[in-house]
Amino acid sequence: MGRLSTHILDTVRGKPAADVAIDLDALQPDGSWRRIKQVRTNADGRTDQPLLAGDELTAGTYMLTFHMGAHFKALGLASGEPLFLDLIPLRFSVTDGSAHYHVPLLATPWSYQTYRGS
Repeated sequence: MGRLSTHILDTVRGKPAADVAIDLDALQPDGSWRRIKQVRTNADGRTDQPLLAGDELTAGTYMLTFHMGAHFKALGLASGEPLFLDLIPLRFSVTDGSAHYHVPLLATPWSYQTYRGS
């Protein structure tokens, strides 16, 4: 059964990023984006459930937007307006709805990295 999952690591503190909002959007045939859901990370920096699972995960282009600016501001690790990184969008494609797509984020107030995990 296919699924989409994510987690966030705050690499400044070397800890999971808890209580971070994440938006999940899907690219529509007309080029617009449709919000599928908004979730928050748990204490382990993960979502409690897969973002999409089973028949919900179909081939297409998706975007995860991580609200990292609020996280780093709340911890006193980012200041100034505008923040260097506030919302971090990751756009990716799903080709096989029966596969597991894990899209993690490793972030600081000044940089980020992602990869297709397992």
